[in-house]
Amino acid sequence: MKTNIFAIFLTVFTLQFSNAQNDQLQWLDIDLANYKYPFPVDVLDLNVQAQDLKMAYMDVKPDNYNGKNIVLIHGKNFNGAYWKTTIDALIKEGFRVIVPDQIGFGKSTKPAYFHYTFQQLAKNTKLLLDFLEIEKSAILGHSMGGMIATRFALMYPEITEKLILENPIGLEDWKLKVPYQSVDWWYKNELKKSYEGIKKYQLVSYYDNKWKPEYDQWVNLLAGWTLNSDYKRVAWNAALTYDMIFTQPVVYEFKNITSPTLLIIGTRDRTALGKPLVSAEVEKTMGLYSNLGKETQKKIPDAELIEIENVGHLPHIEKFNAFINPLIKFLKK
Repeated sequence: MKTNIFAIFLTVFTLQFSNAQNDQLQWLDIDLANYKYPFPVDVLDLNVQAQDLKMAYMDVKPDNYNGKNIVLIHGKNFNGAYWKTTIDALIKEGFRVIVPDQIGFGKSTKPAYFHYTFQQLAKNTKLLLDFLEIEKSAILGHSMGGMIATRFALMYPEITEKLILENPIGLEDWKLKVPYQSVDWWYKNELKKSYEGIKKYQLVSYYDNKWKPEYDQWVNLLAGWTLNSDYKRVAWNAALTYDMIFTQPVVYEFKNITSPTLLIIGTRDRTALGKPLVSAEVEKTMGLYSNLGKETQKKIPDAELIEIENVGHLPHIEKFNAFINPLIKFLKK
């Protein structure tokens, strides 16, 4: 009886806590107009695929500019805001830091229709650098941003002084293991998103079931959109980018990278899209970053590898010093 009473109490408490979290959740404009970024945000006007789009970005210039630039490219479940501590550290060292929100993300336009390719996102980033009159830059990509950064380095080697990949996805070709799902399938999944579901995914996938209060803000930035009556637009763009990730692998072209490259890998990471769609046996073979980092280092000519033990998908959030110190050392070479 005591066990049953405790179980009932725990269920009621969990529901009340969950409802309290939802009550505190901030409604967010789909372009995050009511969310303040850590640095001033400007906008680049683009005309792409017969439509006018706005690409938001931060361009942070240090007083002690050392003549070097770096572009930070966010992951799929994030935007430029999560780079704050990284920007702070880099400008302290004299680097100019450019942080775009890719089309479909953050404060940038969420198109009603768009053919997403990593080539197009890389080209948009190149257009931003052209607009800012930046001829050379280091390119850093995290998670999905690592796939964009890789494509950028392949398309624009003359611009890419150095390439840094922080727990990038796309180190394996998931379409070889995961049955194809249509954009409509991904869209229906995105429409089901909630605060609880988003937090559970990040808790398990990113942080090994060890949550800190400072992680809440990255859940809220996604969950706040679900309160918006235009959330379908956000969900549609998210579905399109899932399709891009699955159908446009970069893993086969790592051998063609010519820029000096640094891999920063949290070895606890197990991120792999499509795990719920495969058997338990297949799932065990996916997202093994303790192996993927080493395998990728061998594929990229003369790549350096920094492995951070007991850290998951977000080294620059979870264990900042272990991330930033080798990054700055690499940039200064």
